[in-house]
Amino acid sequence: MFRSLGLIAVTAALLSASATPTQSQVTVSISCSSLGIELELCQEGADAWAKQTGNKVKLVATPPDANERLALYQQLLAAGSADIDVFQIDVIWPGTLANHFVDLKSLIPAEDLKDHFETLTTNDTVEGKLVAVPFFVDAGLLYYRQDLLDKYGKKPPKDWAELTETAKAILAGERAGNAQLQGFVWQGRAYEGLTCNSLEWVASFGGGTLIETDGKISINNAQAASALTLAKSWIGTISPEGVLNYAEEDSRGVFQSGNAVFMRNWPYAWSLANAPDSPVKGKVGIALLPQGTGQGARHAAALGGQHLAVSKYSAHPKEAADLVRYLTSAEEQKRRAIKGSFNPTRKSLYGDAELLKALPFLKDFEAVLENSVARPSTVTGAKYSRVASEYIRAVHNTLSGKGTAEENLAALEKQLDRLSRGGKW
Repeated sequence: MFRSLGLIAVTAALLSASATPTQSQVTVSISCSSLGIELELCQEGADAWAKQTGNKVKLVATPPDANERLALYQQLLAAGSADIDVFQIDVIWPGTLANHFVDLKSLIPAEDLKDHFETLTTNDTVEGKLVAVPFFVDAGLLYYRQDLLDKYGKKPPKDWAELTETAKAILAGERAGNAQLQGFVWQGRAYEGLTCNSLEWVASFGGGTLIETDGKISINNAQAASALTLAKSWIGTISPEGVLNYAEEDSRGVFQSGNAVFMRNWPYAWSLANAPDSPVKGKVGIALLPQGTGQGARHAAALGGQHLAVSKYSAHPKEAADLVRYLTSAEEQKRRAIKGSFNPTRKSLYGDAELLKALPFLKDFEAVLENSVARPSTVTGAKYSRVASEYIRAVHNTLSGKGTAEENLAALEKQLDRLSRGGKW
């Protein structure tokens, strides 16, 4: 699948920034996600750095699907390719890719790093090396049609049962006028996005986090099974059958076109939903994801985000690190937040009045982070991709009707136990 992409030629969209030529001018290449307006914002920031430094920047567009992007990165890095100097990486990849990145502690002044949330810089520190710098932080959020909830006298749901009932009630009243309307859209494709969605359901029911920080495999429990069984019940009722092949942009497309009551997505969707040409502009509300029911029920949001790392195969590590420094600066993070709803990783920006006006949900985002659930990438290390693959298969099988939640979770526990050699990751 990925061989057809080549190492870089097929996916690369190379954009040269204008800069005043200098004798020391170099060209730095950076990979950026093409999800939403990420590529546009990355280009703008890179162009600004190029103009400031007199260097050039070459942008490489990479797939919006995290699994595809990781596979491409692993292919490039395993070959020792110098085609990309700066990699935009997922929050869960530092442990997997650390051996291919330079230690940024020696290239970026400590003063430029201390304002980031400590949990994020800790995440990026592997065996004492700072292998990446936080770019933006994510957590799952619930989007809803405020106008439709108001029309039917409903409030944002506090738990999943209430969301289910509200969606059904609104669909019953609205489908006659809009046959395409869906109750709830989310990310159900068999990829990392499903890991995030399903871990939110499981944790919200008090079902743990798949693998706990001590390495214990905890996923095979009644609460987790209840969460997945409820999600299975949404398909064909409040969620379309096609949700099993939805990623972030598929969900956003349905919601933003006015064809969904609720949507689970990342913060980036806020600015797009409220863009001047958006059919739902001014009609959207945002809230914590609902909690589950039973003992241990709580609100839970998957911790996400992107970070920037410098390849150890780069011919220009100093300039590449300076580009990372610029793109993760307070000024650039504020610009990206206002224009694209990408939440800053710098504590100082959460009190910025201009930013809070543009992103009203930001004032509560620290509370969202407090309810975040991390994927077990740290405890499983290099085995995380295999862990996630097995977990995604079990969840997707359950949602597709290939076995019950109880059957699939029991089989998953056995597979993970073999993979971990008895819980010793």
